[in-house]
Amino acid sequence: MTNMNSILEPGMLVRHPTQPDWGTGQVQSNIAGKITVNFPDHGKVVFDGARVELVPVFSDS
Repeated sequence: MTNMNSILEPGMLVRHPTQPDWGTGQVQSNIAGKITVNFPDHGKVVFDGARVELVPVFSDS
């Protein structure tokens, strides 16, 4: 798991680096490098944290 993915906790907002049309997703869980995110425009997606580095969103502006 990458360093940025390791800080992700349930409730945090993230974006997928190559899928901007998915919108801002909310982290549901981050267990053993498997990160579950619920995207409003794409639904629930489970990521392998070693393959995709999600981008934290600290402000929605």
